[in-house]
Amino acid sequence: RINTGYAPSYGADDAMQRVTAKIRELFEAPEAQVYLVGTGTAANALALACYAQPWSAIYCHRTSHIEDDECGAPGFFADGAKLVLLDGNHGKIASDLLRDKLAVAANNPVHKVQSGALSLTNVTERGAVYKAAEIAKLAGIAKAHGLPVHLDGARFGNAIVATGATPAEMTWKAGVDVLSFGGTKGGLMAVEAVIFFDPEKAWEFELRRKRAGHLVAKHRFMSAQMEAYLEDDLWLELARRANASAARLASGIRELDHASFLHPSEANILFCTWGQAGHDRAIAAGAQYERFALGPDAPRTSARLVCSWSTTDEDIDRFLSLIC
Repeated sequence: RINTGYAPSYGADDAMQRVTAKIRELFEAPEAQVYLVGTGTAANALALACYAQPWSAIYCHRTSHIEDDECGAPGFFADGAKLVLLDGNHGKIASDLLRDKLAVAANNPVHKVQSGALSLTNVTERGAVYKAAEIAKLAGIAKAHGLPVHLDGARFGNAIVATGATPAEMTWKAGVDVLSFGGTKGGLMAVEAVIFFDPEKAWEFELRRKRAGHLVAKHRFMSAQMEAYLEDDLWLELARRANASAARLASGIRELDHASFLHPSEANILFCTWGQAGHDRAIAAGAQYERFALGPDAPRTSARLVCSWSTTDEDIDRFLSLIC
């Protein structure tokens, strides 16, 4: 439908105006500014660059996507800002560690990086989910030290479905300043939204997006994806399907005597271990998933399994029959 007739370019299309209106409604944020980019890495890195100075620290979990999977993009776009890594179970930052780190950093001399921003990930890279109250607690610690808060929501829909929170409760009501609202992992071809609950940063983001080469001329094709994603709460339905599939898979794996879980399966990502023979059968049958070892000399019998909106019960049952 969007490929008919003519439309203004660079985000001035009517579909983008509808997307902005819908997101403002969903998030109960009439002043929110909304922008689209093609990748999650661009969304995270450009958003953080609006808040982190070149000499500052971006605090994140050591397993976060911005640390493990973005090839230094946050530091690149923020002109050298340093990622400071924190620990915590299952990809969640431990609040006491954050509090202690910020208390020490408050007295950093000129020789050390200064505190810049906090970045959280929901769903975490280990499959756990932050509840809105947990985000509010961490954001409160950050705000007490004057830090803005970024939320990497590549799987934001999965987190919303898992917790029952509203988009507003999970974001600005909990102290989040900017959200990377994932579309690609939810089923879209190639589009993510960056939502600023602090509109004062909007113009800077527009400039950074253009300078970085992420302002798309034929923007209406991005707008169309996001508009369809939001229409009739499709984004939540797709997340609901993915989470339900993961729950079915987890239930089946728990029935295997030789299988165990490395992290809680709270959304659509599972981390499990089972026997080598089961892996061999699954791979031979065409299964595709990430395998890893728990130590330098250990076999690759652990796995990261991700269910999507398109995962079927038949897929799951066949996989379970192979690894049993």
